Amino acid sequence: MGKNGEHIIISVFGGREAGEAQCNEAEKLGRGIAERGWILLCGGRGGIMEAVCKGCSEAGGLSVACLPGSDRSDANPYVGIPLATGIGFARNQMLACACDAAVAIGGRYGTLSEIAYALQYDKPLLQMDSWDIPGARAVRSAEEALRILDDLFTGKEKK
Repeated sequence: MGKNGEHIIISVFGGREAGEAQCNEAEKLGRGIAERGWILLCGGRGGIMEAVCKGCSEAGGLSVACLPGSDRSDANPYVGIPLATGIGFARNQMLACACDAAVAIGGRYGTLSEIAYALQYDKPLLQMDSWDIPGARAVRSAEEALRILDDLFTGKEKK
C-alpha cells in the first residue's frame, strides 16, 4: 500500500504516436503494473497510452484515464475508468500530481510537460526512449523499470 493505506498509482506518460518497440515495452509495463496490484494512471488515448492500458487490462489490472476532452468515449478500448476532464493539456498536471511514481515512454511536448510536472512535484520518474532531463532516470526496458519500481515500493504493496 502507498501513503495512508492507498493503492500505489503509477502514471505512464507517452505520445499518441509511437513506434512498435515503444508500444511493446508499454504493454509489458502495463502488464507488470497490473500483476503488482498497482493502479495505472494515464492520458487514456492512443499510442503509448493504449498499449500500456492493453497490457494492464489483459493482466486483470485497473487503469484510470484523465482524458483531455469532455467525452468519455474518446478513451481507448482498454481503459478501465475513463475520466472526462474537459481541461485539455492541464490534465497533464493531474497525471503527475496524482501518482506515486511515473514512467515516460517516447512522446513529444505533451510528454515533456508531464515530465516537468512530475519533477516539480518531486515524483520518482523513469524515462525510456524519452526526454533526457536531469532528475529523470533512464531505463532501457519495462523489466528494468519494474525492478526499480519494485525496489521503490518494497513492503508497501506486492501481490
